[in-house]
Amino acid sequence: MLESETPATPVTFPPAFLWGAATSAYQIEGAVREDGRTPSIWDTFSHTPGKTAGGDHGDIAVDHFHRYRDDVALMADLGLTAYRFSISWSRVQPTGRGPAVQQGLDFYRRLVDELLAHGIRPAVTLYHWDLPQELEDAGGWPERDTAYRFAEYAQIVGEALGDRVEQWITLNEPWCAAFLGYASGVHAPGRTDPAASLKAAHTLNLAHGLGTSALRASMPARNSVALSLNSSVVRPFSQDAADLAAAQKIDDLANGVFHGPILHGAYPQTLFTATELITDWSFVEDGDLALINQPLDALGLNYYTPALVSSADADTSGPRADGHGSSAHSPWPGADDVTFHQTPGERTEMGWTIDPTGLHDLIMRYTREAPGLPLYITENGAAYDDKPDPDGRVHDPERVAYLQGHLAAVRRAIADGADVRGYYLWSLLDNFEWAYGYEKRFGAVYVDYATLERTPKSSALWYGQAARTGTLPEVQSIQ
Repeated sequence: MLESETPATPVTFPPAFLWGAATSAYQIEGAVREDGRTPSIWDTFSHTPGKTAGGDHGDIAVDHFHRYRDDVALMADLGLTAYRFSISWSRVQPTGRGPAVQQGLDFYRRLVDELLAHGIRPAVTLYHWDLPQELEDAGGWPERDTAYRFAEYAQIVGEALGDRVEQWITLNEPWCAAFLGYASGVHAPGRTDPAASLKAAHTLNLAHGLGTSALRASMPARNSVALSLNSSVVRPFSQDAADLAAAQKIDDLANGVFHGPILHGAYPQTLFTATELITDWSFVEDGDLALINQPLDALGLNYYTPALVSSADADTSGPRADGHGSSAHSPWPGADDVTFHQTPGERTEMGWTIDPTGLHDLIMRYTREAPGLPLYITENGAAYDDKPDPDGRVHDPERVAYLQGHLAAVRRAIADGADVRGYYLWSLLDNFEWAYGYEKRFGAVYVDYATLERTPKSSALWYGQAARTGTLPEVQSIQ
């Protein structure tokens, strides 16, 4: 709450502020073998025994491919003004090479047309972790050529949709793709090679730069190109020099490895020092940083919870409390001397501490890192153990309180001078939650996985009221 406000003063947002929701292709679409689509790394990974909770996969997911019209109508009924979704690369370009499959592109053309017909602004994410399996077989993200394949794919989609879609995001959370996919192995493709993960991070950066250029060459100049980072709010356990150094190391691995070259044209020297026993970074070729450092039109920030770290004690043992899944392999190359601590406070079903101050801090950091660059909160939300009541209604007061607190933090950042243009709730629908399968429900809309029936939860109704009024309703206002 702003210091000048009283509890009775409504928290208002700028009139042009976008009120959206977000999803990703593999988590909701299903139809994995229709219209020429071939397997992605998540198809392969989720069908590998032991990789996902309950052996769950996205073969059907929530069948958005066949139900997209109903889902768009639901968004419109709620009052949403924007929808962020991702393209399935292997639906559009099945081998990751060559010409597009027009049937695959046609699905996204129909989806975009449906959104526009309902007055909902589409935002396209080109890559949300579902690399075509054939590209992984050729080396995946550690292989430099994958960046050039991504640029070709970006051009294909930009030419197909750029006349109707103005908001574009190249990559979603490249940290997860690089470090959960290639270091800890808890995400597809499930590799556990620290050197490969750092190489993958660089290739993803290169893909962003090349993809940005390809998009700009293939669509109208009015369109906005951004990327979405899950930048960590890294806090030291104490002000001791060792804990401050630990926080710097994690900040470099979580944030600097991407925003360094993308925003500033250079990797942090401290990152090179921390990882020198793993790689010599010789895969960074002359001219790469210039290719990566393309001007952005906006930056997407994804936030869920802060990180609390210290220098490791000699007797530190047990799983990392970093919130990124259980694995014997760390997603933090060169940081075995860092301990993650559970931050105090209430937690979501993911075990993540609820702390809206972290979102405010993140926004203000990037207001300083990239002055003048518009910001969007492209993901924020919470998982809870939602269940229908006897009347079929789904009450989720915890999520309503979560959204109220985090949106108030966004408004506080705007009052503090941040140029935040919109907010995308994660997620529109309960869906396939990666390695957690269908156990974790992030949706504002409840999905009965047996029937695929959709039921807006209390949080969806609350959020819709916020979208229609531009103010944050009282937490208790939706029954």
